[in-house]
Amino acid sequence: MTPQESRPKTEALFARAVSVIPGGIYGHMSPAHSIPEAAPYFAERAEGCRYWDIDGREFIDFMCGFGTMILGYAHAEIESVAAAQRARGNCFNHPTQHFVELAEELTSRIDFASWAVFGKNGSDMTTWSIQVAREATGRKKILMVRGAYHGVDAWCTPGHGGLIPEDRLHVHSFCWNDAVDFKAALDRYRGEIAAVIITPFHHPAFGQSDMPEEGFIETIESSCREQEIVFILDDIRAGFRLHTGGSHRFFGFDPDISCFCKALGNGYPISSAVGREALRVPASKVFLTGSYWNNAVPMAVAKACLRILDRDRVIDHLDAMGRRLIDGLLEVSRRYGIEITASGPPALPYITFAEDRSFRLMQRFCRACMEQGVFFHPHHNWFLSAAHHETDIDQAIDAAELAFSRLNHEN
Repeated sequence: MTPQESRPKTEALFARAVSVIPGGIYGHMSPAHSIPEAAPYFAERAEGCRYWDIDGREFIDFMCGFGTMILGYAHAEIESVAAAQRARGNCFNHPTQHFVELAEELTSRIDFASWAVFGKNGSDMTTWSIQVAREATGRKKILMVRGAYHGVDAWCTPGHGGLIPEDRLHVHSFCWNDAVDFKAALDRYRGEIAAVIITPFHHPAFGQSDMPEEGFIETIESSCREQEIVFILDDIRAGFRLHTGGSHRFFGFDPDISCFCKALGNGYPISSAVGREALRVPASKVFLTGSYWNNAVPMAVAKACLRILDRDRVIDHLDAMGRRLIDGLLEVSRRYGIEITASGPPALPYITFAEDRSFRLMQRFCRACMEQGVFFHPHHNWFLSAAHHETDIDQAIDAAELAFSRLNHEN
């Protein structure tokens, strides 16, 4: 049976999509960014860590809505909270009490924060944060890590279309874990830098995750303090997966602003930035709004999600399941004489094949796993959720063993 024959609804709906949507499916969910003709194109439903496409194919999902589903799909407690608020209303002329209560929760949980604001996407918060830094300092320049992803706005998008040179005229990069390169950028633009923005660990596209070396982030932090530069942490991807107080607590440093999204709402659209008291006035001067940004349902859900993360010790579970998955994959790959590398925290693992710069081996591996009902992404880090349990992990490892066996035979 060919992939097309096993996915008739997918093929038909994608043909319709291509006629009315540029690219059919665009952005990071495009089939071109995964495994065309093997990966799901359109979702039908999901529950726990299981995901069904419109042709009824079932997958154990190790992407979790690209990291948004930290508790799992259709989480009963979360959906009950959402339904209760939805019955009272969602989008109003004004915010609800959840708006204030969620800000109170975040500022009590994030140790350096005295205020919070809200949006819908990670890009909303990272872009707004650099505007706050420029307002606070009266400077133009932004320093970021080369290859880092901070969203889709013109100053940081990894795309190329529709941009002009002026979009990035004042955005400059330095190499991750290279304190010398960072200090050279500081010296080159001394007195002109409004902000330095980093992720808690480096998770570039098409590259291994890279944890911070000892002293690297401390160098950034101390330099920002000395030169009165706003230090921004983009914690969109890792936030609340490594520490319930933010990833800076896990790695041991103190930013001026932290940006969150992904795990905050367990699939409901919400993002947040929190910041120091010294930035309260500049933050109040940078216009921030949207007709849906204060919707009550996502805010009610976010409060419940944070509570459940604490109560159920979800971070410990993510770490344990991630370690079980990584250890299992390393063991079975060695059994077939195939060298793979695992990088990044266990809760957000990234797997690569040695000397596989083209990603062709990884693509073949992921295709074989998808055919057995396990959804691994070939180019992006994976995500664990509270809904992944030992039996799910072991089933995924069994699928991986068959995939490694196939690769070994083909080579």
